[in-house]
Amino acid sequence: MKLLDSLRVNMKKFCWATACSGVALAASFFLAQGAYAQALPSSGQSTASASAVEAGQAVDRIVAIINSDVVTLRELDQRVDMVQHRLTEQGAPIPPHAQLQSQVLDQMLLERMQLQQASDDGIVVTPQTVQDTLQRLAATNHMTLDVYRSRIAAEGVPWEVFTQDAKNELILGKVREREVDSKIFVSDAEVANYIATHRGPGASALNDLDMQHILIAVPANASTADLAAAQEKALQIIKQAGDGSDFAKLAKQYSQDTDAAKGGDLGFRSPDALPAGFADAAAKLRPGEVSPEPIRSDKGIEIVRLVDRRAARTGAASDVVKITQTHVRHILLRVGEGGSEEQIRQKLIDIAAQIEKGGDFAQFARTYSQDGSAQSGGDLGWINPGETVPEFERVMDQLKDGQMSPPVRTEFGYHLIQVLARRTTEATVAQQEDAARQAIGSRKAAQAYSDWLRELHDSSYIQYKPGFGPA
Repeated sequence: MKLLDSLRVNMKKFCWATACSGVALAASFFLAQGAYAQALPSSGQSTASASAVEAGQAVDRIVAIINSDVVTLRELDQRVDMVQHRLTEQGAPIPPHAQLQSQVLDQMLLERMQLQQASDDGIVVTPQTVQDTLQRLAATNHMTLDVYRSRIAAEGVPWEVFTQDAKNELILGKVREREVDSKIFVSDAEVANYIATHRGPGASALNDLDMQHILIAVPANASTADLAAAQEKALQIIKQAGDGSDFAKLAKQYSQDTDAAKGGDLGFRSPDALPAGFADAAAKLRPGEVSPEPIRSDKGIEIVRLVDRRAARTGAASDVVKITQTHVRHILLRVGEGGSEEQIRQKLIDIAAQIEKGGDFAQFARTYSQDGSAQSGGDLGWINPGETVPEFERVMDQLKDGQMSPPVRTEFGYHLIQVLARRTTEATVAQQEDAARQAIGSRKAAQAYSDWLRELHDSSYIQYKPGFGPA
């Protein structure tokens, strides 16, 4: 089967909120979870059993109990250190230690709840799957696994910790798919309504919206009391704004989002590019007004202000949807068909070097590529957004016309990718429907996931040891 045909089949299986992006390990390795976990006999005996464990544990301390599991101070300190290290690397502000420690602990407890649910569901990840994931991460970063391992160690992350984190992330993805994403349903009526509102007739008359916001962060596993406190704080800020306080200054003072420093300004965006609920709130506002009611989002409680409206610049006079297509070709070498992963990757590097010296890409594709497109010189034709697996599309979208990629690892093997040209064309009805279904499903899944985490939290036994409760 031609690679593109295989990818099209796979991409029809929407993964909603995960956006078919796989596991975001490369971005989250600094949140690696320690391999140590002291199990308790049963959740019904958590307090007594934890005391017994704690009494026999002279070096480490238990900082929190979560059902039949515990989080130790060593684990917590290790995670906090890694988060601080990454924030420093990114030049991001580091919260006060007590606040950061509390946030990291809550995140660890949330992970443990989900891992326990995965265990109850019988979800397992094989060592080979973990190894394949690590190989893919290394390849994505253009390194061998040994070099990648050294790089992780240089970042202060023990390899066994990183490996355990990779396994946990894979499990968390599986449990979310089972408990949430697989239960999301988008009706044809919802798709038709979405297209009529955002993409279909009248789209050119829609307004782009310039909005500001203030985020009161609330964890997905927040208790009813925490939510109520955040709501009350939001109402107090709304009152200050109504009394004449400058919204941008309020955002800088109170907002816990990354855009707080610029007054929470989101700039002009189309309604469907805004977080859920923002456009609905803006529909009731005049420019300069603040919504009197806070909005619940997947990040917490939001306060929004409409700055201005303008005619949408994306709508064409004919009210058709335009998409960018990419003309691309590739050379694919499959893993497990003659040589190790590193040998296959090195072979592609050698082929790329010969092409850079003037070799014919198409001829190399006919000679070496192990894909059905080989007979046409690796040419995949014009590809629409979303028609390839994420790793392939992500690299393809970053290439300039005529540019060739380094070896790219996907589930099919290693690719050399070359973009030949791009063009803008009118989307078909089916493409519009697919895009609408994906957008609706993603929003539904994000809300459903947040609700599921809250229910999981409310049904879990949690005990914080003195000095380690919520900040």
